Amino acid sequence: MARNANRNDLRVMLAQEAARVIAEDGVRDHQLAKRKAAARLGVRDLHGNLPTNSEIQAALEERQRIFGGAAHDDTVRRLRRAALDAMRWFAAFEPRLVGPVLAGTATEHTDVQLHLFCDSSERIAILLLERDIPHEQVERRIRRMSGEHRQAPGFRFMAGEVAFEVVVFPYDDIREAPASQVDGKPMRRASLRDLEALLAAG
Repeated sequence: MARNANRNDLRVMLAQEAARVIAEDGVRDHQLAKRKAAARLGVRDLHGNLPTNSEIQAALEERQRIFGGAAHDDTVRRLRRAALDAMRWFAAFEPRLVGPVLAGTATEHTDVQLHLFCDSSERIAILLLERDIPHEQVERRIRRMSGEHRQAPGFRFMAGEVAFEVVVFPYDDIREAPASQVDGKPMRRASLRDLEALLAAG
């Protein structure tokens, strides 16, 4: 019984440290955050000790409730307003806000993450070039709810002091959100109207 209790305590400690890594170091990947947390705590036996992504997310939310205060609220509000401006600019591509900015767990290190929908990612590239917006092309591994994985094209760029990452999906994918890295459920996505309502609600 004591051994199980110690193991549970270790999982909690690892979850809390992984949440700190995400909040303070800007690490996006939960698996990387777990490995960094284990290294910092000197944990070598990872079998059965690593927390789930959901446990890390819960620890992050708790950390921000306790330590975030008004500064955290201001950061989230600022990033959501930046997302709103970008979504209006990308309105022709049915933008959806996803990730920590929508969830309310964003930090000053967090990118605003948008999903855009069009037949060709080249249309997004052309738009960025026409507006003289420096950008980097990226690819992101997406898991569909069927379990299938595929690579999706995307772009990273700055708007003022805010970093953005947009991932481009075919139009048909607007009906089915990809699986969340956190809990494997359909990723929460917010339309322009959803975000306007969220900001209006404070």
